[in-house]
Amino acid sequence: MGHEYFCLDTIACFGNTCAMSKMSMVGKTIVAGVVVFTVLQVLRPSIPAKPATAELQAPPEVRHILDKDCYSCHSDQRRLSWFDQIVPGYWLARHDILTAREHLNFSTLGSKPAAVQKATLYEAVNMIQLGAMPLPQFVQLHPEAKVTPDELATLKAYLMPWAPAPNQSGKAPEADSAGAHEPISLAMVQPEFNGFPFDPNFKSWKSISTTDRGDNNTFRFVLGNDVAVKAAHSGNISPWPDGTRFAKVAWLQEPGPDGLLHPGKFWQVEFMEKDTKRYKDTEGWGWGRWRGMDLKPYGKDAHFVNECTGCHQPVRGNDYVYTLPVTSAMSNRDEVVNNRAAALPISLPYQPLGWSAITMYVDPKSHTTATLYGNDTAMRAVQSQRAAWGGQKAPAYSADAVLALVTWAQRDDPHWFGASIPDKPLSVEFVQVAAAGRANFYRRFAGPEFLEDHPAAGIAAQRANFVRSLAPTQLP
Repeated sequence: MGHEYFCLDTIACFGNTCAMSKMSMVGKTIVAGVVVFTVLQVLRPSIPAKPATAELQAPPEVRHILDKDCYSCHSDQRRLSWFDQIVPGYWLARHDILTAREHLNFSTLGSKPAAVQKATLYEAVNMIQLGAMPLPQFVQLHPEAKVTPDELATLKAYLMPWAPAPNQSGKAPEADSAGAHEPISLAMVQPEFNGFPFDPNFKSWKSISTTDRGDNNTFRFVLGNDVAVKAAHSGNISPWPDGTRFAKVAWLQEPGPDGLLHPGKFWQVEFMEKDTKRYKDTEGWGWGRWRGMDLKPYGKDAHFVNECTGCHQPVRGNDYVYTLPVTSAMSNRDEVVNNRAAALPISLPYQPLGWSAITMYVDPKSHTTATLYGNDTAMRAVQSQRAAWGGQKAPAYSADAVLALVTWAQRDDPHWFGASIPDKPLSVEFVQVAAAGRANFYRRFAGPEFLEDHPAAGIAAQRANFVRSLAPTQLP
């Protein structure tokens, strides 16, 4: 029995010793953790702060919203909540603030041209509208920074209406580099600073959609290579397949004597190429932009691509593509494709949406947009006209060239505030060019059923001449 008591006492003592040892280890761990945590608080690189040098010039109510919702990250002020001061959260806050300032700094934005200031604010409003800004995780910790619907409406009201007259100086609204220059040999165009190459084949690509950018008075053709067009027509765009290439071609708007807005001087062309392996570090896409008739690379260095990926981040759910392709392919998600604009009956004598686009225009009074398409014969004349650099005039179409002018109602682009895209098609006008000395053959289809109407001979001739007189867009 004594031996048994000794054993039990020994075990009890050993157990107490182990417990005390464990408690001692826990205590040491806690102390060590506190020491490490305290030391880490010292490792805090600074967040520079200084007075504003050139703030955005805007009404007080607009400035108040920006100050409340944006200045914590997008200004030279240093605004941190108490919990933002604690490492490691401080490191994350510092990274976000410095990154945000690099992209947009309201403390210095006022030093830039007025057009750049407004364009920057349009982009900011779009980021807010699409829920990308302020960052959702930032709003969770700083609910006071949430932009309310009324505040968003105030910002939009400030940006409307659009400028009463397009810029006609020959320079792009946002830069001097898009002025008038003699066209450059496409083979001589330099790659972007990230190595992304210029693709001269974009001129032969087919139209995916068009955009009327009222926010900066430009028109845009969104063109796609064969891979992109096939994907759009099949609905295989979630995600877009590797090999997809887009060209977004922009012109300044120019008012004509007919009261319509036509494409004027060429502004820029932007490219996107899908290659998930090659461009894995930039969301699976390659990016490039060239401005002016001399096609000068947009970037100052390779970091320009951060501007591209940052701008397209709000539409990452659409594989980083803003454009809604005009296609009859169906999607199970809203605002991914533009089916309404593609709703042309198969009974038409031709299906012009499969042809190449020649030009476009907008009627600001009726809020309609129209795109002129041409068959292969017509496009050969267009290409000859562009190659000859004969200015903005109609090509000399040969017999058997067929032109198709498709007119749509316009609607707001759901992905970009200030832009409009084609909506319901209203009419299609066909002009078959006749041999010299003979009248052009004109047909028009319109109305809910797209039935053919039969205008008087004089009106038909007038419309045929109008369609033939539309000058192709200017390209480098």
